[in-house]
Amino acid sequence: MKIIMDLHTHTVASSHAFSTLRENITVAAEKGMMVLGTSDHGGKMPGAAHDFHFTNYRVIRPEILGVRVFRGIEANITNTEGELDTKPFVQNKVDYMIASIHQSCYKIGTVEENTNAFINAMKNDKVIVVGHPDDAKVPVDFDLLAKGAKEHGVAIELNNSSLVPNSVRMNGRENAKLMLEAAKKHGAMILLGSDAHIYLDVGRFDEALALIEEVNFPKEMIVNTSMEKLEALLIQNGCQEALNR
Repeated sequence: MKIIMDLHTHTVASSHAFSTLRENITVAAEKGMMVLGTSDHGGKMPGAAHDFHFTNYRVIRPEILGVRVFRGIEANITNTEGELDTKPFVQNKVDYMIASIHQSCYKIGTVEENTNAFINAMKNDKVIVVGHPDDAKVPVDFDLLAKGAKEHGVAIELNNSSLVPNSVRMNGRENAKLMLEAAKKHGAMILLGSDAHIYLDVGRFDEALALIEEVNFPKEMIVNTSMEKLEALLIQNGCQEALNR
């Protein structure tokens, strides 16, 4: 199975990441990837990129080094209502949004509350995927999460950084298996994300691909395998302008 895109990557604009956009694109090109999404953290994350970083996205060319570049943001879910920390004028400048829960930006609730936070975030314009809902420190009901993703036409991220041995997330692999089974059951699409915070990890999906093989997850339900699937996901979530640059 050939993976042609990575939509969850960070640059030095997020102060806890270590590579430039150029470095990330270069690695994506070297790995033969067709698409790179740059998605630095939204404003509530400590040390996040300034709003001006996103409003100046106009200077990024649609294609660099032969790689199609999409301009995203990893927005922080701030409460159980699924509200995001992305201001409207910032949202209007990005091509897509990843909606994630980070403990520095969200008060952890019950399984029901955390699940509702993700599902409500799916209703926000330009959210095409919910990020790393696999951390046992923020427990969710994967069955309801997958049903919500299918209903709202949003993908669920299989985050490779949750699966590596030194991950900051708890029980990522065990939870990812449950998540994939729920997605398979309800027909929810999966988007692989490297969550790269250094250029070395751009396009790294070794652990995620091994898990997909282990649980025999349907390849046709993985967005990263074709541009047509990404286009459909963007259009379904009101992000078609990203395709016309």
